[in-house]
Amino acid sequence: MNVKKILMASTAAALVSGMSMAADDGLVVFDWAGYEDEGFFQNYITQHGGPPTFAFFGEEEEAFQKLRAGFRADVSHPCSQSVSKWHEAGLLEPLDTGRIDLWGDVNSEMAEAFKIDGSYYMLPMDWGTTALTYRSDMVDAAKMTSLAVFLDPAYAGRIALPDNVDDVYALGYLATGVTDWTKATDADFQNASAWLRQAHQNVRAYWADGAELAQLMGSGEVIVSWAWNETPVTMSSEGLAVEANRSTTEGSSSWFCGYVNLANGPGSEDKMYDFFNAWMDPGSTDYIVNEWGYGHGNQTAMDIMGPDALDWAGLGPIDVPVLAQVPMNQQLREKMIVEFEKIKAGF
Repeated sequence: MNVKKILMASTAAALVSGMSMAADDGLVVFDWAGYEDEGFFQNYITQHGGPPTFAFFGEEEEAFQKLRAGFRADVSHPCSQSVSKWHEAGLLEPLDTGRIDLWGDVNSEMAEAFKIDGSYYMLPMDWGTTALTYRSDMVDAAKMTSLAVFLDPAYAGRIALPDNVDDVYALGYLATGVTDWTKATDADFQNASAWLRQAHQNVRAYWADGAELAQLMGSGEVIVSWAWNETPVTMSSEGLAVEANRSTTEGSSSWFCGYVNLANGPGSEDKMYDFFNAWMDPGSTDYIVNEWGYGHGNQTAMDIMGPDALDWAGLGPIDVPVLAQVPMNQQLREKMIVEFEKIKAGF
């Protein structure tokens, strides 16, 4: 990600929970900061003369609570483990897949995960990995082979963790030997929470988005992080010595997110499907892989890019455990949300 993109995403993050870029009142997209990048939906801009209106959230639970409190938008962008919760709360309407031009090219495994009573509720769009990431010019490389580095007092005050309950608990579970959180017990949850409490003592910051982490690592304020694969891809392209190790002893994590049709949206359904179709265009696939380092929900276009593109972006197969952030027991996830707030507060 170049400096312009970092500044753009940082500005968006400063406007979280407010409106920004009110270019097209006919469609309101409630999204993560940074996803207003026009490279993702260029065909929509060509079609309508400008981007939709964006509003931003910093974390999915924040988005969920705001929507439940009455905030209205047409489209939002949860990740896989939140969709069932949003559906059960009555926040979603099914997709009309007949209006998604390239629906046949969608990653079928991701799409089928949210087929409920015969209807599809999420258009899979972006996916990636979360792994140990570090400034290779400022750390002891020998220590970057295990997640135990997050507990190392040598890095106290130089570590950043995501301000995201799913990513941070993926770390806690992996570090304590759990590689499938759909099978996690209450004891596993307690062990992961205790590990995260210990790691908290070394944390300099909890980052909300890739732009914030890029600033922290670029300045050298933070030299070790649990980070999305966007970070090493974009920062190394700027000439910074930032690397990731997905093959630590304990493993790494994977995630996928997508767009949903919010119930009672105030805008145009036609424009919503134009937005979805713009995102599904193969040009958007090429852009998200090469400029952001993420995978894309258009599996046909991803296959055309080939395995080398995946390996370059840190998305290829590895031979160590990968904790997939798939839907989990919602009661356990609610406990994770509460406990993470306590951990961040020092309790």
